[in-house]
Amino acid sequence: MSRHSWAEPYKIKVVEPIRMTTREERVVAAREAGYNTFLMRSEDVYIDLLTDSGTSAMSDYQWAGMMIGDEAYAGSRSFYNLVEAVHDVYGYEELVPTHQGRGAEHILSQILIKDGDYVPGNMYFTTTRFHQEHAGGTFVDVIIDEAHDPASLHPFKGNIDLDKLQRLIDEVGGDKIPYISVETNVNMAGGQPMSMANLKATYELCHQHGILVMLDATRAVENAWFIKQREAGYNDKTVAEIMREICSYSDGATVSSKKDNLVNIGGFLALRDPELAKAARALLVAFEGLHTYGGMSGRDMEALARGIREMVGTDDHVHARVGQVEYLGDALIKAGVPIIRPVGGHGVFLDAKTILPHIPHDQFPAQALTAALYIESGVRGMERGVVSAGRDKGTGDHHYPKLELVRLAIPRRVYTQAHMDVTAEAVIDLLQHPESVTGLQFTYEPESLRFFQARFEPVA
Repeated sequence: MSRHSWAEPYKIKVVEPIRMTTREERVVAAREAGYNTFLMRSEDVYIDLLTDSGTSAMSDYQWAGMMIGDEAYAGSRSFYNLVEAVHDVYGYEELVPTHQGRGAEHILSQILIKDGDYVPGNMYFTTTRFHQEHAGGTFVDVIIDEAHDPASLHPFKGNIDLDKLQRLIDEVGGDKIPYISVETNVNMAGGQPMSMANLKATYELCHQHGILVMLDATRAVENAWFIKQREAGYNDKTVAEIMREICSYSDGATVSSKKDNLVNIGGFLALRDPELAKAARALLVAFEGLHTYGGMSGRDMEALARGIREMVGTDDHVHARVGQVEYLGDALIKAGVPIIRPVGGHGVFLDAKTILPHIPHDQFPAQALTAALYIESGVRGMERGVVSAGRDKGTGDHHYPKLELVRLAIPRRVYTQAHMDVTAEAVIDLLQHPESVTGLQFTYEPESLRFFQARFEPVA
């Protein structure tokens, strides 16, 4: 008998109670938070889809590892367990541990970027671009055009446009491009993967011009799953095998371990060149911690080493992880809700510009929709649009990305399909009266990474 349904490859051992608030309570909470979901208290949230970063549930195997973490200041046994896990799963020889992904981004930018350099990438990510610009570089988007089209069904919308990349090389010269920043499963594009063929071609082109390829491999497992499902020649390969091949077309990687690696804190910079690793470790000691802990405790490193092996132990884990995202996305598509398609790997992205055409772009439709969804349902998402894009440092004007999105990021191994049903119903109900949502204006705007701490009020 054929089986059409699937279930999560785990059973629940510990639960955390959550409470549904009243609409009146949520109106107050939203106002006090300046209509920014990052400033809300988690106790006021019913279903928390703000981020999949550091919000996963760890396994009993990981929790057991926490009990035997080696807390030695130097030369921790848990550090060497982590080194072995990264080498076995990702294939990199040199490991520089950091407190989380942005610590790795900072160090990589500092050791490679000089004033006046250019750093191409397949769409910006907020903290990545900040560190590149802070080091004196200029980010250049070289992603394919389809990535900016919410309705495009291109299976690999994270791909590098090789013609755009070649034009940049011709214009500024390879010596002004220290590396290309290649994100697997591009977050700001809606969790969209790149193909193995494109990654290989990018690697070959860059090496012809002496340009390093540095992955943001934070969600490489999800990317590997999409390659297995969509790219010819990979259906019979395991996710673990595909992961190793992805990383083989790179000179290093930054990883926020709070995503694929199934831990609540931690990250690393992985490299092939021992001399680059030596330079990175010199900065690590100044900014993060000693080279054998880098901002993590021994127990953190032990849980991380186990999480890295667990995420590729079988394909069942990533199948269920991406499957839950697709479950929510398919429910919204069926109801006619405009979202980024194909459904991405880590969350569902609502197309706020299409949903709220009456709100001007400079009144932040994605931020307004995010706040309205919370008030109406207790579901917390986050804005990924003009607020996240920030301002042009030269002109002071807002960056206006083509994608104005509300991200509903799903934590790993945390919620059930019933929570996804409730979320879908909340979005569908809100879209019955989109005209009730009003635009927002700043009451406080930080200079950098403003989406984290900005405050707003409704436009009168």
